[in-house]
Amino acid sequence: MKKLMTIAAVAACSALGLQAADSKPDFSKDVLPILQQQCFKCHGPEKQKGKLRLDSKEAALKGGKTGPAFVAGDASKSELIRRVSLPKTDDDFMPNEGEPLSKAQLELLKDWINQGATWTETATAKVDKPAAPKGPELPADFKPSAAEQKAIAALAQKGIDVRPIAANLNWREANLRLQGTNITDATIAPLKDVLGLVDLNLATTRVTDAGLAQLKGLTNLQRLHLELTGISDAGIAHLKGLPNLVYLNLYGTKVSDAGLDDLKDMRHLRNLYVWQSKVTEDGAKKLKTALPEVDISTGWDLAAFAKIEEARKEEAKKEEARKKEEEAKKKEEETKKKEEAKKEEAKKEEAKKEEAKKDDAKKDGDKPADKKDDQKADKKEEKK
Repeated sequence: MKKLMTIAAVAACSALGLQAADSKPDFSKDVLPILQQQCFKCHGPEKQKGKLRLDSKEAALKGGKTGPAFVAGDASKSELIRRVSLPKTDDDFMPNEGEPLSKAQLELLKDWINQGATWTETATAKVDKPAAPKGPELPADFKPSAAEQKAIAALAQKGIDVRPIAANLNWREANLRLQGTNITDATIAPLKDVLGLVDLNLATTRVTDAGLAQLKGLTNLQRLHLELTGISDAGIAHLKGLPNLVYLNLYGTKVSDAGLDDLKDMRHLRNLYVWQSKVTEDGAKKLKTALPEVDISTGWDLAAFAKIEEARKEEAKKEEARKKEEEAKKKEEETKKKEEAKKEEAKKEEAKKEEAKKDDAKKDGDKPADKKDDQKADKKEEKK
């Protein structure tokens, strides 16, 4: 009897094993959640690292810089499987943000690919996109005050261009990085009245903790560069009143964990760079607990460095484009002035010619009268 029960049990297990082997992972229920959770953040509709998208079958098969993400029917030749199987310390490891895939998730992806990588295209479209964290809301009816206009003019006299971020907008940006050590606390004093300032770059300047007190009232400020300055915790204390700050760069400063405590109420802060500062991993974790949405770069992270370098290059391009635009506008104005001067000169020349014509006509009109007088004189002479 026991023997019969054992045989029955073995047969049942074998049947279950065959059933499991024959079953295919369901894309929408099993595979898609993994892609959505682990891959779409960097390879989705908003961001495509390495020019790779994994939110559609066509894009995934097309692949990115390294080719197709997977080879249907062969997980061992699939770049996606290679990447997610690497050690976390490897530069090619995926996902490079967040936790590695679990063993179960990895095996499920392998099975899905080995069994043909069946992709239900409509399933992707049905997945609800995670709601993006709400960003700061700037007042729609903001208008610069007379004090702001006066401050902008004063800064312009010092060679500092506080320009609109786009045409027909009252929100402004100022990049003082290019003037570097020429910028001091006294230089930026007028900024306290530029309430429409949303982007300020003070990197590499000689601004001190005391100088940051000028920024306390700039409640609309969203991006602030302070990298490679002498700023310390005392300066960060002045930033507590900037509720809309989204980006803060403190790379190469003297800021420590104590300074980060003054940032814990900045609910809109998303990007914070503190590498080569006095901030510790523990201090960063403490702030991360208070602000779960913030991305804190604490070390020599090549990816983070690349982001900053890319931003710097983009900034340089914008500055170069602005200079070219100003030069073109200046040339256009000079050309216009020259043309106006030519027209004025031509007008004067025409007036001279007209005046000369009038003089000639007058002279010609006087000649007959002179002739008559001569004739009268001749007659008088004959009578004599």
